[in-house]
Amino acid sequence: MTASATTIRLTVGQAIVRFLANQWSERDGVRQKLFAGCLGIFGHGNVAGLGQALLQNELAGGAEHLPYVLARNEQAMVHLAAAYARQKDRLQTWACTASIGPGSTNMLTGTALATVNRLPVLLLPSDTFATRVSEPVLQELEVPYGGDLTVNDAFRPLSRFFDRINRPEQLPSALLGAMRVLTDPVETGAVTIALPQDVQAEAYDWPLELFAERVWRVARPPAEAADIADAAAIIRSARQPFIVAGGGVHYSGAEAALRAFCETTGIPVGESQAGKGSLPHGHPQAMGAVGSTGTTAANALARDADVVIGIGTRYSDFTTASRTAFQDPAVRFVNINVARFDTGKHAGLSIVADAREALTALGAALDGYAVAPEHRQRQARLWRDWDARVEATYHPGPEVVDTLPAGVLTQGMVLGRVNELSDPRDVVVCAAGSMPGDLHKLWRVRDRKAYHVEYGYSCMGYEIPGGIGVRLADPDRDVFILVGDGSYLMMPTELVTAVQERVKVIVVLVQNHGFHSIGSLSESLGSQRFGTRYRYRDDATGRLDGAKLPIDLAANARSLGATVIEVRSPDELDRAIKDAKAIPADGGPVVIHVETDPTVHAPDSDSWWDVPVSQVSELDSTRQAYQSYATHKASQRLHLAPTEPTPDDQAGEPR
Repeated sequence: MTASATTIRLTVGQAIVRFLANQWSERDGVRQKLFAGCLGIFGHGNVAGLGQALLQNELAGGAEHLPYVLARNEQAMVHLAAAYARQKDRLQTWACTASIGPGSTNMLTGTALATVNRLPVLLLPSDTFATRVSEPVLQELEVPYGGDLTVNDAFRPLSRFFDRINRPEQLPSALLGAMRVLTDPVETGAVTIALPQDVQAEAYDWPLELFAERVWRVARPPAEAADIADAAAIIRSARQPFIVAGGGVHYSGAEAALRAFCETTGIPVGESQAGKGSLPHGHPQAMGAVGSTGTTAANALARDADVVIGIGTRYSDFTTASRTAFQDPAVRFVNINVARFDTGKHAGLSIVADAREALTALGAALDGYAVAPEHRQRQARLWRDWDARVEATYHPGPEVVDTLPAGVLTQGMVLGRVNELSDPRDVVVCAAGSMPGDLHKLWRVRDRKAYHVEYGYSCMGYEIPGGIGVRLADPDRDVFILVGDGSYLMMPTELVTAVQERVKVIVVLVQNHGFHSIGSLSESLGSQRFGTRYRYRDDATGRLDGAKLPIDLAANARSLGATVIEVRSPDELDRAIKDAKAIPADGGPVVIHVETDPTVHAPDSDSWWDVPVSQVSELDSTRQAYQSYATHKASQRLHLAPTEPTPDDQAGEPR
């Protein structure tokens, strides 16, 4: 209802939906809708506010349509939105609406994941009454020291932007501030606008210009010329430089620039989890994963590197092997990132810039520079050795196969068959357990967007909703979701969302009767796999070491509406993958159930991860583990020496 020629009367919920439908992002002259739609679960906190607004919007249709998708778990819908945003290089995302109380706080884990991974997601948690006229309302938290405190204040430390709308007049500035953060590569993450349920339904005369189409340009900040010159001087002095490629390479679309840079200079590349696929498998400078779950090739080169060039990486503990990866006593760091916060890590030379722009400028400044032929030869030799170990893991000999129980495969065999039988553009999705580490080491990436492992927050339960988000973002690709039984049991319910929306995802469900990853970690730390097996409690010992639980995950997936294929041999797995790929794009989810032996491990990375061990113990296993821990701990380095060009660098003298 129009209030005047310059205003329109809408509820707060209706205004939000109309505003979101008119937001666009743009990069390199290409525009796309910022919001693909709104995910939600309705309750008394949002059904009459945003719920009514979304219904009205759906019935109206047209250019301002904001599609609505019903989720089954509020945490899951945030995962879906984050995965979608990552697959879209952070140029598009979803909004998420939840009811008050548990509906909203269920989103907290997803909020943390989005912010840790720096992925734009808009959260619209419902809140209690702004008027407080009916307090305390159902699901309201009462505290004696703050009448304005609600459970939604828990979103504050997890969000890159937070606001609460207690009056309609506050909405425009909150929406504009939210869009600014969502489209800023430096600031982006979870954005939260808390919406009291009474305010959602309140009407107001809004200025029409609030709903005008807006385009938020995602810029490519160039590097400072002086920084490029300093970096080039440092790199020219290096004998064994090494690149750590992070997620920023993908978000910038800098893969081609990185490839040209490496081919000219011969500098080898190790990849973080987020950066995997920065170079395709088989490229001469592609050394695969680096760090705790890295390849022996990348880790050997990292260990000896005298200059480390970080591109779009935040140097997590897995990437740096808990600060043991780089062992040259005089190692220096050159860090390229859009976020100054990351460029200063390890006391590196800071290049605050878009990855593609910085690589292009740095390549020009290094014209004529290349590593020695011997360094290229070492790269090739190290990679051949590692690739042979991968091949043996994918296709183990009888010394492994003959020891397996009937109908059981190794995890490496499963990953290998999925890798080899999937198309180059198909996407693998994973998040938690032992498989992310195995994928990081073993998966042969053939396309820049074909690898999607969430390892910033490593959240169990992310896999299925994340895979749905990837498929919605890229419907022309098959999506293989690799998930263990422990992670599957955290959140299988979004299979129902995939059924309802006819979203085809291929879930490879690996059953190993417990927590494979933490079981192995527990054993290495001297804790004997305690509390990590899915077993009955033994009557005699009182411990969880009895018979296996009779869990039928295939039946569970079938009950949720998925097509289920159970396999018990490599040949059956091959057929299942081919059959799953042949299912039409609108055929809904497919679950391939396979049992694996958790005691057969992927090849070791010759690296370390810092997880503290009890310093004193009555257990021999723990005491032995602590001795090993102390040995590794001694090799940790702080990397505090400032990285600055020296007179030798300026002269081009190798150090």
